[in-house]
Amino acid sequence: MRFRTSFIPACLALILTACAQSNVEAVSFPTYDPFLPIAQNTGTPIPGVATSTVTSTPTNTREPTPSRVPVSISPVFTPINLEVVYTPTPDSLRVLPTPRQESTQYTVQSGDTLGDIAMNYDISLQTLMSANNITNADQLEVGQVLNVPAPNPVGEAPAFKVIPDSELVYGPASIYFDIDSFIQSQNGFLSTYEQDLGGVTLSGAEIVRLVAQNYSVNPRLLLAMLEYQSGWVTNSAPYNTSYPMGLLDEGHYGLYRQLTWAANDLNRGYYLWRANAISTVVLNDGTIAPLDPSINAGTAAVQYFFSDLDDRATWEADSGPTGLLLTYYVFFGNPFDYAIEPLVPSDIQQPELSLPFASGQTWYFTGGPHGGWDAGSAWAALDFAPAGDNGGCQTSSFWVKAMADGPVVRASNGALIQDLDNDGYEQTGWTILYMHVAADGRAQPGDFLFTGEDVGHPSCEGGISNATHVHIARKYNGEWIAADGNLPFNLGGWISSGDGQEYDGYLKRGFQTIEAWDSASEINQISH
Repeated sequence: MRFRTSFIPACLALILTACAQSNVEAVSFPTYDPFLPIAQNTGTPIPGVATSTVTSTPTNTREPTPSRVPVSISPVFTPINLEVVYTPTPDSLRVLPTPRQESTQYTVQSGDTLGDIAMNYDISLQTLMSANNITNADQLEVGQVLNVPAPNPVGEAPAFKVIPDSELVYGPASIYFDIDSFIQSQNGFLSTYEQDLGGVTLSGAEIVRLVAQNYSVNPRLLLAMLEYQSGWVTNSAPYNTSYPMGLLDEGHYGLYRQLTWAANDLNRGYYLWRANAISTVVLNDGTIAPLDPSINAGTAAVQYFFSDLDDRATWEADSGPTGLLLTYYVFFGNPFDYAIEPLVPSDIQQPELSLPFASGQTWYFTGGPHGGWDAGSAWAALDFAPAGDNGGCQTSSFWVKAMADGPVVRASNGALIQDLDNDGYEQTGWTILYMHVAADGRAQPGDFLFTGEDVGHPSCEGGISNATHVHIARKYNGEWIAADGNLPFNLGGWISSGDGQEYDGYLKRGFQTIEAWDSASEINQISH
C-alpha cells in the first residue's frame, strides 16, 4: 500500500469574490459539510436575520403503508484471471471528442481559480502557470487574459476495464451489502475509527455510508479504494491516519473529507464520460494521457481518480489488472459479477412530475442544470426560490411540495429522498432529492407523500447556499440523471435544458421560455 502526494496547493482555494449582490441568489453547492458554521448547515437562525413563522399544513388522509419489496440480486462469482478478467461490459462504439488542437486565450471571470481554468481546458496547473509566467497562483485578477496552450496527449490509451458502471454508483447491487458487518469483520483501523463532524461523532462505517448515500457512490468501491490507498480496512495500525485516500491537503484532513473528495472525483470522471465530454486526463506529473474509446464510464471514473495522484507509470499500474482491481477482488470477488447492464435503459421514461411548489403560486427559477451533489456529479439539479424577501437564509413560510407519489426513505441535514417506485430502496428505480429543506416541519422517513403534499420549507440547510431555495435532482438505479441531457426534467410540461454553462439554462413549455437567473426578476418567474 502506498502513500501518494498530489500537487494541489492550498492557494487553489482562493476564489475571486463576486462584484454584485442581488435580491434572491440561490446558488447552491449541495455537499453537506459538517465543518461549516452550524448556521449554514442546520437551519439555526443566523444572528441578525429574522426567522419567519412556520405553520404546518394538514396532509391528505390517505395513508398507504409501503413495505420493502425484495430485490433479486444473485451474483455468480467467477475465478479471476489477472491477464484476462471476464468483463461482460461491452466495448462502446463512441467517438471521443477531439482534444483541442490549438492554443487559445481566456479572460478571467469572477469566481475563477487557476486550477478550475486548467481543469476546464484539460491542461495541468503547472502548464497554465508556465505559459503565463505566473509564480503565485493567488495572483489572479478579473479581466486578466490568460494564454491557454493546447493539450498534448502522450502514449497509448489503456483499454483494461476495472469495474462495471453499476459498481460505481450506489445502485441495486449495493442493497444487501452490510457496510458495518464487513468493516468489523476486517478488524482494521477503520473498525474503531471515529470522527467528530460538526459536534456529532460518527464511526468509520457511518461516514462511509453517509458519503455513499449523498454522492451515490458504491460503498464497496469506496472501501476497496480506502484499503488500496492506505490499508485502513485490514491494518489496525496504518502508517497514514490523516490522509487515507492519498490527497495531501490540509483542507481534506480526516476520513470524511478524504472520502468526499474521492467520491466527487469518481463522479466527475463517470459523468464526464457519460456526457462524452472527456477524451484525456491530466496526470499528477503534468503530462496528458489519452482515454481509450472502448472503456466504460465506471473505468473512466477510476482512471480519472488516479490521474489526480499519479505519474504515468503509476497511473497505468493503479488502474490495471494488478492495481485497485486486485484489492477489490480479494474483498468482494470479480466486480463484473455484480454488473447490471444496462444500468439505465435506453428507452427509459421519466415518471410524471410536477413543479416543487403549490398550485397557484409563483416562484423563481434560480438555477439551471448543475451538480446533483457536489460539483463532480452530473448536472442533474435545478433550483427554485420562493417569493418574498429571500436574499438571506431565513426559513421560508412557503412549502416545498412533493413532485410525485412515493415514500420518504431518508431525511436529514437538509436532504430528503423520495422513492418513486415504492419499493423502499433509494438504490433502485427513480428517486427524487429535495435539498435545503428545513428540519422544522420536514416529512420523515416512512411518510408516504402524494403529489402536492408537504415536503418541508425551503431554507439554506444542508450544504453551501447563500439564499433560501430548494434544489431538486433525479436518480435512476443510483445514477444521477442530467437535467440537460437526453432525459431532461419534465415538470408538468416544463422541459429543462442547458446552454453549456453550469447554473445557466431554461424551462420551456410550448411557446413559453423561462431563463434561470440568480435573482428575483420577471424573466425567471414561474407559475404553477
